Amino acid sequence: MAEHDRFMQRAIELGGRGLGQTSPNPAVGAVIVQSGGIVGEGWHQYAGGPHAEVNALQAAGQAAYGGTMYVSLEPCNTHGRTPPCTDAIVKAGINRVIFGTLDPNPAVSGRGVLALRAAGVTVEEGPLTDEAKRLNEAYNKYITSGLPFVTLKTAMSLDGRIATKTGSSRWITGEPARNRVHTLRSVNDVVLTGIGTVLADDPRLDVRLDGYNGHQPVRVVVDGKGRIPASALVIQGAPEQTTIIATTDLMSLDASQKLSAAGAEIMVVPRHGERIDLQRLLRELGQRGMVSIMVEGGAALTTAFITEGLVDKYVFFIAPKLIGGTAALGFYGGVGVEDIKDARGLRFETCQTVGEDIMIEAYPQT
Repeated sequence: MAEHDRFMQRAIELGGRGLGQTSPNPAVGAVIVQSGGIVGEGWHQYAGGPHAEVNALQAAGQAAYGGTMYVSLEPCNTHGRTPPCTDAIVKAGINRVIFGTLDPNPAVSGRGVLALRAAGVTVEEGPLTDEAKRLNEAYNKYITSGLPFVTLKTAMSLDGRIATKTGSSRWITGEPARNRVHTLRSVNDVVLTGIGTVLADDPRLDVRLDGYNGHQPVRVVVDGKGRIPASALVIQGAPEQTTIIATTDLMSLDASQKLSAAGAEIMVVPRHGERIDLQRLLRELGQRGMVSIMVEGGAALTTAFITEGLVDKYVFFIAPKLIGGTAALGFYGGVGVEDIKDARGLRFETCQTVGEDIMIEAYPQT
């Protein structure tokens, strides 16, 4: 069993290399084993390119014949931009396929297993099913609901403040934590913030890591009235990237024309009062093939996402600092609950140190 875990873990690790590159397709990794050793491995590197199984088969060559393939996701049996992986597996003479989890796509789930078994290939599910599902947690939600997976990221002091009473917030966390945020941006389709953050901090919201030349997320600014200046770095800082201003009919025609001329895309979304309907915004982004969104906003935006139950995952960066003061800003506001039993419960998934800071990944309790 330990050997099975080792090979499946390697397939999952390989699959992780494709996060942010394969959207709206899943991230998948595969290894081919003969006599207890890996003879070929691969991962799905970009949407429209060869799938993990095909890359692993090409790496293994003739050594694949009679071998066992470990793959993080059920092999596909559909004709899309590439031929079915099941055909390539059978043609290469693989005897056994061990997959991490079924493809959640209701149109294809289980069909890959059936096709392989019909061709005489032994097929087994597991081990590390939970880990394999987590690799594609964004795809899993998107393919079954049409909605993007929302990760809310926030950096705070140990006493839960995201800014001082004067609004000062650079930098609460250290450079290692900030670099980790850039890595998180690289695996999300969208980085989303609010107009308050843009006016206060003028962020670029792109991926800036030494030597990085990979995927850059679409940047979305929630700005119901069109207050963002055309000179904002989120528009001008990396003009080759897409920046969407999610607004309402409250934006003036003049503002819309200036922002469009500066290179931003204007997306008009229905509103509740003067606030954007965030659920409609997520639906619109999902219809555009946006699978994963990371929210990096101030208190107003994060509170709205939490209150409306739109957050699928939380990533907290907590600095060993105490800001204090009743006027200092926390990341979650609103009216609050009256009884502790009504507090929103979270389930901690991971906790690790990043430089001097702590990074916690958590999910809403269901």
